Amino acid sequence: MTTLVTGATGNTGRHVVAELVRRGERVRALSRDTVAAAAKLPAGVEVVAGTHTVPEKLDAALEGVDRLHITVTAGLAEAGPELVRRAVEAGVQRITVLWGGFVGPVEEAVAASGVTWTRLEPQEFMSNTLTWTDSVRDEGVVREPYDLPSALVHEADIAAVAAVALLEDGHAGRAYNLTGPEALTPRERVAMLSRAVGRELSFVPLTHEQAVERLMATGVSRADADYVIGWYASPPEEAATVVDTVERLTGRPARTFAEWLTEHADRFQGPRTPR
Repeated sequence: MTTLVTGATGNTGRHVVAELVRRGERVRALSRDTVAAAAKLPAGVEVVAGTHTVPEKLDAALEGVDRLHITVTAGLAEAGPELVRRAVEAGVQRITVLWGGFVGPVEEAVAASGVTWTRLEPQEFMSNTLTWTDSVRDEGVVREPYDLPSALVHEADIAAVAAVALLEDGHAGRAYNLTGPEALTPRERVAMLSRAVGRELSFVPLTHEQAVERLMATGVSRADADYVIGWYASPPEEAATVVDTVERLTGRPARTFAEWLTEHADRFQGPRTPR
Protein backbone atom coordinates (compact mmCIF):
# COMPACT_ATOMS: atom_id res chain seq x y z
CA MET A 1 0.00 0.00 0.00
CA THR A 2 1.14 3.55 -0.74
CA THR A 3 0.80 6.63 1.45
CA LEU A 4 0.97 10.11 -0.06
CA VAL A 5 2.29 12.76 2.33
CA THR A 6 1.61 16.41 1.54
CA GLY A 7 3.95 19.08 2.90
CA ALA A 8 6.53 16.31 2.94
CA THR A 9 9.54 18.48 3.81
CA GLY A 10 7.76 20.69 6.36
CA ASN A 11 8.16 20.70 10.13
CA THR A 12 5.82 17.74 10.58
CA GLY A 13 5.60 16.24 7.10
CA ARG A 14 9.23 15.15 7.02
CA HIS A 15 8.72 13.35 10.31
CA VAL A 16 5.61 11.60 8.96
CA VAL A 17 7.63 10.41 5.97
CA ALA A 18 10.48 9.21 8.19
CA GLU A 19 8.16 7.38 10.59
CA LEU A 20 6.35 5.58 7.77
CA VAL A 21 9.66 4.58 6.20
CA ARG A 22 10.89 3.35 9.57
CA ARG A 23 7.83 1.11 9.69
CA GLY A 24 8.67 -0.31 6.26
CA GLU A 25 5.87 1.44 4.38
CA ARG A 26 5.84 2.64 0.76
CA VAL A 27 5.77 6.44 0.80
CA ARG A 28 5.13 9.01 -1.89
CA ALA A 29 6.18 12.55 -0.92
CA LEU A 30 4.60 15.63 -2.49
CA SER A 31 6.90 18.61 -2.94
CA ARG A 32 7.26 21.68 -5.14
CA ASP A 33 11.02 21.06 -5.35
CA THR A 34 11.65 17.39 -5.97
CA VAL A 35 15.43 17.70 -6.07
CA ALA A 36 15.64 19.43 -2.68
CA ALA A 37 13.06 17.06 -1.21
CA ALA A 38 14.90 13.97 -2.38
CA ALA A 39 18.04 15.24 -0.66
CA LYS A 40 16.22 15.76 2.64
CA LEU A 41 14.07 12.63 2.79
CA PRO A 42 15.04 9.01 3.48
CA ALA A 43 16.20 6.78 0.68
CA GLY A 44 13.46 4.86 -1.07
CA VAL A 45 10.85 7.60 -0.83
CA GLU A 46 9.13 8.36 -4.14
CA VAL A 47 9.16 12.14 -4.52
CA VAL A 48 6.55 13.63 -6.85
CA ALA A 49 6.17 17.22 -8.01
CA GLY A 50 3.18 19.27 -6.96
CA THR A 51 1.43 21.15 -4.19
CA HIS A 52 -1.74 20.27 -2.35
CA THR A 53 -3.07 23.77 -2.97
CA VAL A 54 -3.39 22.94 -6.70
CA PRO A 55 -5.25 19.61 -6.53
CA GLU A 56 -6.31 19.67 -10.18
CA LYS A 57 -2.71 18.85 -11.09
CA LEU A 58 -2.36 15.93 -8.67
CA ASP A 59 -4.12 13.11 -10.55
CA ALA A 60 -0.81 11.37 -11.28
CA ALA A 61 0.42 11.85 -7.71
CA LEU A 62 -2.80 10.30 -6.35
CA GLU A 63 -2.78 7.32 -8.70
CA GLY A 64 -2.44 4.10 -6.73
CA VAL A 65 -2.49 5.87 -3.36
CA ASP A 66 -4.33 4.08 -0.54
CA ARG A 67 -3.65 6.48 2.33
CA LEU A 68 -3.21 10.25 2.47
CA HIS A 69 -1.75 12.60 5.06
CA ILE A 70 -2.80 16.24 4.69
CA THR A 71 -1.19 19.14 6.50
CA VAL A 72 -3.50 22.15 6.52
CA THR A 73 -1.42 25.15 5.50
CA ALA A 74 -2.04 28.68 4.26
CA GLY A 75 -3.99 28.66 1.02
CA LEU A 76 -5.49 25.23 1.52
CA ALA A 77 -8.87 26.35 2.86
CA GLU A 78 -10.09 27.04 -0.66
CA ALA A 79 -8.43 24.10 -2.43
CA GLY A 80 -8.62 21.49 0.32
CA PRO A 81 -12.15 20.21 -0.32
CA GLU A 82 -11.25 19.60 -3.98
CA LEU A 83 -8.10 17.77 -2.89
CA VAL A 84 -10.19 15.51 -0.67
CA ARG A 85 -12.73 14.88 -3.45
CA ARG A 86 -10.03 13.92 -5.94
CA ALA A 87 -8.30 11.72 -3.39
CA VAL A 88 -11.48 9.77 -2.70
CA GLU A 89 -12.19 9.42 -6.42
CA ALA A 90 -8.64 8.12 -6.91
CA GLY A 91 -9.27 5.35 -4.38
CA VAL A 92 -7.78 6.69 -1.15
CA GLN A 93 -9.28 4.73 1.75
CA ARG A 94 -7.78 6.44 4.79
CA ILE A 95 -6.91 10.08 5.53
CA THR A 96 -5.15 11.79 8.39
CA VAL A 97 -5.42 15.56 8.55
CA LEU A 98 -3.18 17.81 10.64
CA TRP A 99 -5.56 20.64 11.38
CA GLY A 100 -4.88 24.34 10.94
CA GLY A 101 -5.88 25.23 14.51
CA PHE A 102 -9.64 25.01 14.04
CA VAL A 103 -12.13 22.89 12.12
CA GLY A 104 -12.34 24.65 8.77
CA PRO A 105 -13.28 23.68 5.21
CA VAL A 106 -10.51 21.08 4.81
CA GLU A 107 -11.22 19.37 8.11
CA GLU A 108 -14.94 19.38 7.35
CA ALA A 109 -14.36 17.90 3.88
CA VAL A 110 -12.25 15.10 5.35
CA ALA A 111 -14.93 14.29 7.94
CA ALA A 112 -17.59 14.18 5.23
CA SER A 113 -15.45 12.22 2.74
CA GLY A 114 -16.94 8.81 3.45
CA VAL A 115 -13.54 7.21 4.02
CA THR A 116 -11.74 6.39 7.26
CA TRP A 117 -10.28 9.57 8.73
CA THR A 118 -8.47 10.84 11.81
CA ARG A 119 -7.85 14.48 12.74
CA LEU A 120 -4.70 15.50 14.58
CA GLU A 121 -5.10 18.55 16.81
CA PRO A 122 -1.68 19.33 18.30
CA GLN A 123 -1.06 22.28 20.54
CA GLU A 124 1.96 24.54 19.96
CA PHE A 125 4.85 22.94 18.06
CA MET A 126 8.24 22.85 19.74
CA SER A 127 9.66 23.94 16.38
CA ASN A 128 8.11 27.39 16.91
CA THR A 129 11.18 27.95 19.08
CA LEU A 130 13.20 28.19 15.85
CA THR A 131 11.76 31.67 15.31
CA TRP A 132 14.18 32.72 18.04
CA THR A 133 17.34 31.65 16.21
CA ASP A 134 18.36 35.01 14.72
CA SER A 135 17.85 37.08 17.86
CA VAL A 136 19.59 34.44 19.98
CA ARG A 137 22.56 34.27 17.63
CA ASP A 138 22.85 38.03 17.09
CA GLU A 139 21.91 39.43 20.48
CA GLY A 140 21.42 36.65 23.01
CA VAL A 141 17.83 37.82 23.37
CA VAL A 142 14.34 36.35 22.98
CA ARG A 143 11.42 38.75 22.54
CA GLU A 144 7.84 37.58 23.08
CA PRO A 145 4.64 39.37 24.09
CA TYR A 146 3.21 36.93 26.64
CA ASP A 147 4.78 34.64 29.22
CA LEU A 148 2.05 32.03 29.51
CA PRO A 149 2.55 28.25 29.78
CA SER A 150 2.25 26.09 26.69
CA ALA A 151 2.16 22.27 26.50
CA LEU A 152 4.43 22.18 23.47
CA VAL A 153 4.53 19.00 21.42
CA HIS A 154 7.45 17.56 19.45
CA GLU A 155 6.79 17.34 15.72
CA ALA A 156 8.05 13.75 15.65
CA ASP A 157 5.35 12.80 18.15
CA ILE A 158 2.69 14.29 15.91
CA ALA A 159 4.12 12.18 13.11
CA ALA A 160 4.16 9.06 15.25
CA VAL A 161 0.45 9.47 16.00
CA ALA A 162 -0.24 10.12 12.31
CA ALA A 163 1.48 6.85 11.44
CA VAL A 164 -0.55 4.95 14.02
CA ALA A 165 -3.79 6.37 12.63
CA LEU A 166 -2.77 5.66 9.03
CA LEU A 167 -1.58 2.11 9.60
CA GLU A 168 -3.66 0.75 12.46
CA ASP A 169 -7.38 0.26 12.96
CA GLY A 170 -9.43 1.81 15.75
CA HIS A 171 -8.92 5.51 15.02
CA ALA A 172 -11.70 6.21 12.54
CA GLY A 173 -13.58 9.43 13.14
CA ARG A 174 -11.36 10.42 16.06
CA ALA A 175 -9.92 13.87 16.79
CA TYR A 176 -6.75 13.67 18.89
CA ASN A 177 -5.52 16.54 21.04
CA LEU A 178 -1.72 16.23 21.20
CA THR A 179 0.66 17.79 23.72
CA GLY A 180 4.08 17.26 25.14
CA PRO A 181 4.65 16.01 28.71
CA GLU A 182 4.96 19.45 30.35
CA ALA A 183 3.69 23.01 30.07
CA LEU A 184 6.42 25.65 29.88
CA THR A 185 6.41 29.44 29.72
CA PRO A 186 8.65 31.27 27.23
CA ARG A 187 10.89 32.39 30.11
CA GLU A 188 11.29 28.78 31.21
CA ARG A 189 12.11 27.73 27.66
CA VAL A 190 14.67 30.53 27.37
CA ALA A 191 16.33 29.34 30.59
CA MET A 192 16.50 25.80 29.22
CA LEU A 193 17.86 27.09 25.91
CA SER A 194 20.51 29.07 27.80
CA ARG A 195 21.76 25.87 29.38
CA ALA A 196 21.63 24.01 26.06
CA VAL A 197 23.76 26.59 24.21
CA GLY A 198 26.03 27.34 27.18
CA ARG A 199 25.46 31.09 27.42
CA GLU A 200 23.13 33.47 29.19
CA LEU A 201 20.10 34.55 27.20
CA SER A 202 17.64 37.30 28.08
CA PHE A 203 13.86 37.41 27.79
CA VAL A 204 12.48 40.78 26.69
CA PRO A 205 8.69 41.31 26.78
CA LEU A 206 6.97 42.85 23.77
CA THR A 207 3.72 44.75 23.77
CA HIS A 208 0.81 43.23 21.87
CA GLU A 209 1.14 45.81 19.09
CA GLN A 210 4.90 45.24 18.77
CA ALA A 211 4.27 41.53 18.35
CA VAL A 212 1.61 42.14 15.70
CA GLU A 213 3.89 44.51 13.78
CA ARG A 214 6.78 42.04 13.94
CA LEU A 215 4.62 39.32 12.43
CA MET A 216 3.28 41.66 9.74
CA ALA A 217 6.88 42.48 8.78
CA THR A 218 7.24 38.85 7.66
CA GLY A 219 4.42 39.29 5.15
CA VAL A 220 1.50 38.17 7.30
CA SER A 221 -1.72 40.19 6.89
CA ARG A 222 -2.95 42.41 9.72
CA ALA A 223 -5.97 40.16 10.26
CA ASP A 224 -3.88 37.01 10.48
CA ALA A 225 -1.30 38.69 12.73
CA ASP A 226 -4.04 39.90 15.07
CA TYR A 227 -5.48 36.36 15.17
CA VAL A 228 -2.13 34.69 15.94
CA ILE A 229 -1.03 37.16 18.62
CA GLY A 230 -4.55 37.19 20.04
CA TRP A 231 -4.31 33.43 20.48
CA TYR A 232 -1.12 33.87 22.52
CA ALA A 233 -2.77 36.62 24.55
CA SER A 234 -5.71 34.42 25.50
CA PRO A 235 -4.96 30.79 24.66
CA PRO A 236 -7.59 28.10 25.16
CA GLU A 237 -7.36 25.91 28.24
CA GLU A 238 -6.17 23.00 26.08
CA ALA A 239 -3.02 24.90 25.14
CA ALA A 240 -1.53 24.52 28.63
CA THR A 241 -3.18 21.26 29.68
CA VAL A 242 -0.95 18.21 29.35
CA VAL A 243 -2.69 15.11 28.00
CA ASP A 244 -1.32 11.58 27.55
CA THR A 245 -2.57 10.99 23.99
CA VAL A 246 0.90 10.48 22.52
CA GLU A 247 1.82 7.86 25.10
CA ARG A 248 -1.53 6.07 24.86
CA LEU A 249 -1.35 5.77 21.10
CA THR A 250 2.36 5.14 20.57
CA GLY A 251 3.19 3.17 23.72
CA ARG A 252 6.00 5.51 24.81
CA PRO A 253 6.19 8.86 26.62
CA ALA A 254 5.95 12.06 24.62
CA ARG A 255 9.29 13.69 23.91
CA THR A 256 10.34 16.54 26.18
CA PHE A 257 11.42 20.04 25.23
CA ALA A 258 14.86 19.21 26.62
CA GLU A 259 15.10 16.40 24.07
CA TRP A 260 14.06 18.79 21.30
CA LEU A 261 16.78 21.22 22.40
CA THR A 262 19.40 18.47 22.28
CA GLU A 263 18.44 17.87 18.65
CA HIS A 264 18.42 21.54 17.64
CA ALA A 265 20.80 23.46 19.96
CA ASP A 266 23.40 23.84 17.21
CA ARG A 267 20.96 25.99 15.21
CA PHE A 268 21.13 28.65 17.91
CA GLN A 269 24.94 28.72 18.01
CA GLY A 270 27.35 31.07 16.27
CA PRO A 271 26.62 34.04 14.02
CA ARG A 272 23.48 34.25 11.92
CA THR A 273 23.68 32.19 8.74
CA PRO A 274 23.42 34.48 5.67
CA ARG A 275 20.30 33.94 3.57
